[in-house]
Amino acid sequence: MKGAYKLRVISGEAKGIRLSTLKGTDTRPTSDKVKESIFNILAPYIEKSKVLDLFSGTGNLGIEAVSRGAESAFLVEKNRKCYDIIKKNIMKTKLNDKIKIIIKDVYSTLKNFSKIGEKFDIIFMDPPYLKGHILTCLKEIKELDLLNEDGIIVAEHDIKDIIPETIDDLIKFKERKYGGTMISFYHKED
Repeated sequence: MKGAYKLRVISGEAKGIRLSTLKGTDTRPTSDKVKESIFNILAPYIEKSKVLDLFSGTGNLGIEAVSRGAESAFLVEKNRKCYDIIKKNIMKTKLNDKIKIIIKDVYSTLKNFSKIGEKFDIIFMDPPYLKGHILTCLKEIKELDLLNEDGIIVAEHDIKDIIPETIDDLIKFKERKYGGTMISFYHKED
């Protein structure tokens, strides 16, 4: 796909604001159609939630969550160009008091959150496809105990990515397919 993706904030405080994206194919932001579906499923859990958006790219998912009422969001992205886009998007939406950007590797950031006892209600992950990041991240989140008891993990991945139904007490409870993209939802076993 050439050029930039067209994204917007779908609902909430920043509804309708267009989000900037990188030109080219270096990133693959979650489309508005897929994002709408994700947030329809997450609707009961968003209000006052603490959100972690891993491999954040444009900040699309974390920004949408805060616009819809999440208390706060950390957006983690190590690419400097993506960081600049996220910063621009946060300023456009005027949600900068609730969103923090971390320009660092996802795995070291997860360890840092564990050291300070930080936990999250919703964790988004949208890593580069077919690189094994989903499984590695799920294991790290579980091992480092970063998900609150009623928390949800939303993993966007290629339909060819092989990911488990369970990791200890983390269970895939829902999945949705959109073309070549799969969204898998995990929570802790009751």
